[in-house]
Amino acid sequence: APSQPPAPPAAASGGCAVAGGRMTDTRRRVKVYTLNEDRQWDDRGTGHVSSCYVERLKGMSLLVRAESDGSLLLESKINPNTAYQKQQDTLIVWSEAENYDLALSFQEKAGCDEIWEKICQVQGKDPSVDITQDLVDESEEERFDDMSSPGLELPSCELSRLEEIAELVASSLPSPLRREKLALALENEGYIKKLLEIFHVCEDLENIEGLHHLYEIIKGIFLLNRTALFEVMFSEECIMDVIGCLEYDPSLSQSRKHREFLTKTAKFKEVIPISDPELKQKIHQTYRVQYIQDMVLPTPSVFEENMLSTLHSFIFFNKVEIVGMLQEDEKFLTDLFAQLTDEATDEEKRQELVNFLKEFCAFSQTLQPQNRDAFFKTLSNMGILPALEVILGMDDAQVRSAATDIFSYLVEYNPSMVREFVMQEAQQNDDDILLINLIIEHMICDTDPELGGAVLLMGLLRTLVDPENMLATANKTEKTEFLGFFYKHCMHVLTAPLLANTTEDKPSKDDFQTAQLLALILELLTFCVEHHTYHIKNYIINKDILRRVLVLMASKHAFLALCALRFKRKIIGLKDEFYNRYIMKSFLFEPVVKAFLNNGSRYNLMNSAIIEMFEFIRVEDIKSLTAHVIENYWKALEDVDYVQTFKGLKLRFEQQRERQDNPKLDSMRSILRNHRYRRDARTLEDEEEMWFNTDEDDMEDGEAVVPPSDKTKNDEDIMDPISKFMERKKLKESEEKEVLLKTNLSGRQSPSFKLSFSSGTKSNLTSQSSASNLPGSPGSPGSPGSPGSPGSVSKSTSQMAAITTK
Repeated sequence: APSQPPAPPAAASGGCAVAGGRMTDTRRRVKVYTLNEDRQWDDRGTGHVSSCYVERLKGMSLLVRAESDGSLLLESKINPNTAYQKQQDTLIVWSEAENYDLALSFQEKAGCDEIWEKICQVQGKDPSVDITQDLVDESEEERFDDMSSPGLELPSCELSRLEEIAELVASSLPSPLRREKLALALENEGYIKKLLEIFHVCEDLENIEGLHHLYEIIKGIFLLNRTALFEVMFSEECIMDVIGCLEYDPSLSQSRKHREFLTKTAKFKEVIPISDPELKQKIHQTYRVQYIQDMVLPTPSVFEENMLSTLHSFIFFNKVEIVGMLQEDEKFLTDLFAQLTDEATDEEKRQELVNFLKEFCAFSQTLQPQNRDAFFKTLSNMGILPALEVILGMDDAQVRSAATDIFSYLVEYNPSMVREFVMQEAQQNDDDILLINLIIEHMICDTDPELGGAVLLMGLLRTLVDPENMLATANKTEKTEFLGFFYKHCMHVLTAPLLANTTEDKPSKDDFQTAQLLALILELLTFCVEHHTYHIKNYIINKDILRRVLVLMASKHAFLALCALRFKRKIIGLKDEFYNRYIMKSFLFEPVVKAFLNNGSRYNLMNSAIIEMFEFIRVEDIKSLTAHVIENYWKALEDVDYVQTFKGLKLRFEQQRERQDNPKLDSMRSILRNHRYRRDARTLEDEEEMWFNTDEDDMEDGEAVVPPSDKTKNDEDIMDPISKFMERKKLKESEEKEVLLKTNLSGRQSPSFKLSFSSGTKSNLTSQSSASNLPGSPGSPGSPGSPGSPGSVSKSTSQMAAITTK
C-alpha cells in the first residue's frame, strides 16, 4: 500500500480549492499515487484534496491541487458505480479504467473520513462501509441463480479448452460465492493435477499461447486463497510444475528460469545431518513456497492483497513446525553446539553452523510468546551464550557478524538472562574476554563507514544497562549488582576511544568515522548520566570524563560537538551540587564559551543549544553556576545582546550578591513574603498593584532585565520597588540619613509601617532587585539603605508610577 506522506509544515486552515486557490488544511493534505505496469505505486505529487461540483464533468468530483504551485494533480468524477475502497484509515483506492488504479494517501485520518463521507453521499452508501460497491455488479437474478445452483461445472481439462478455463477462473474471482464454488470444484475433481499434465504437453509442444493461459489459471487459483488447494499445489510432486506454469507470464517477452535456479543454483546445506525425512521435506517445501511468494508471483494489486493471506499463513505455520521439530531433536542441537565450540571445526563449517543458528533464531520470531520462551530456554540450557563468546573471539568477520545477530535476539528476548551470564563469567575470566567487552570491541572496530553494526551493538548495550528492565527480588537487586559489575569491568573499554582521542586541546583524530563512533559512545554515556545516578557520577568525577568530552567541542564535525554539549547539558540538568563543584573546580565552561565565541554571529543549532544551556541555569536559578559563569566569563559574554540570557544571568548574580552583603534586606523580604505587616490596600496605586501581581515568568518571557549604566537609564527597565524606594529616599531625604541608617542596623520597625502585597509578590521580590546592585547607586551594598520611616512611605508611593512598568 502507498506510504504515508511526510509531515507538512504548519499551515493555516483553508477551504475548497476549485478556482486556483490553495487549500492549506493539513487534514486534506494527500499524496496521489497511480499503479504502473509493474504493479508498483508511482508518487504523482503532494497536494490538497477537495470535493466540488465540476460543470465540465457534470457531477461531484475529487480535485487535488499541488501544494507547490497550485496546479491540478487530479480531477476525477465520483462515479456512482465505481468501487471505492478505504484502507488503513488513511487510504482511498479505486480504479478509473481496467488497468488504471488510483490511490489517495491522507496525512490525517480526519481528512480521509471527510472525503470518504462525500464519496458515500454521492453513491448513497453508509460511510461505515470500507468498500462502496461489489467488485462485479451482478444482477439479483444472477445472484439467485448462483445461490440455487448446486455447484460450478468446470470445462473438461483439455488443451483446446484452456482459454475457456482461464476466463471462468478470472470471472469467478470478484464474487465471493463463485470463488467458493470454483475452489470446491477444483478440490473435488483433482483438477490441478490434470492442469499440470497439460502443462507438460504445452512445454513439449512449445505451445506458448497454452502456457500463457495456464499462467493465468494458476495465478487465479492462488487468489482463491484456499489451504486445501495450496496443500495440493505445494506437494512434492506438484510444486515444481506449479512454479513452471508461473514462468510464462504473458506480460513478459521471455520466460523466467525459476526452476533452473531452484534446482541448480540454490543448494540445500545440511550443516548437521537431519535424520527425520518429514522435517527435511518441510524445510524444502517452506523454502520453495517462500520463493514463490517473494519472487514468482507478481506484486498483487490493491484489490488482490488480501487474497493471499492464506499463503502467508501457510509459510508461517510451516516455520513454527520446523522450529518445534528441531527443538525436540536433542541430538541435533547437542551436535550443533559441540561443533560450534570445537576448535577443530574448520572456518567454513563454523560459518555454516553460525548461519544456521542465526536463521533458526529468526524462525523463532514467528512463535507464540510461550513457545518462544521454551525455545530460548532450550538454547540457554544448551549453552548458547558460552558458544557466542567463543565465536565472537574469532577472527572471521562474517562469523562474528552472524553471532552478533544471534546475540541481539537473545538480548531483546531476555536481557536479564544475558546479564546473569556475564556476571557469572566475570568471576572466572579476564576482562578482555568477557562477552560484553567483546561486543564493545566489535562496536569500536566496525569497519563499515556508516557504522551500521556499531549502531546495532550500541542499542544492545543500552538495553543491557537500562535499569527499567532490571529485576528486583527480595534478597538481591539486579540493578545494583550489574551496574557495579559494568562500571568495574566494562566501562573502561567503552570509554577507551574517547580518552585516547582527547589527550590534547583538540581531538587527535577527527575523521568522519571516528567522529561517528565517539558520538555513539557519548550517546550511551548521556543515557547513563540520566539513569545511573551515583555509578556514573563517581566515574565521571574520578576519571575527569567531562573535561575530556568537552575537548570534542573543538571538532570540525558539528554533530560531535553537539553530542559533547548534550552530555554536559544532561549533567547540568540534574542540578547536582557534586557535579556543579566539579564543573567549577575544573573551569569546564571554558570550552563551551570558546565554542560559542568561535561560532560568531551564525544562527545555528550550536548557537541555540549553548544559549539554552545558560538560559536553563538562569531560569532554574542554579546559584553556584550563575556566580561561576559571571565571575569568570562575563567579559566575554557581556556584549551578547540579541538575547537577554546573559544579562539575565548577571542580574541573578547581582541579586545573590546583594542578599549576601545585605542580609537584613533579605530578612525584610522574608517578612514581606510572610504578610506579617500589611498596609491599607487603598494606598497602593493601580499600577503598583499590577506590578506586584505580575508573574515572574511573564516578565522573563518578555523583555529581559538589563541593568543600565549610571548615565543611560532606560524607561523600560524594571527595578525592584524596595530598592528604588530606598534610592529615592536617599536622594530626597538626605538629611534623615543618620536616623535611617540606625533604623536599618538595629532592625527596628515602626508600628505604622505597613505594606500590603499580593500573592505574586514573593517571586518578584526575590528576582527583580536590579537597582540595589547598580555600581555606585545609593541602594548598592556599599551604602546601605533603610526599609523606611513613618513619614517616607507616602512620598515614595506617589512616584511609583514613574519608576515601574506594566
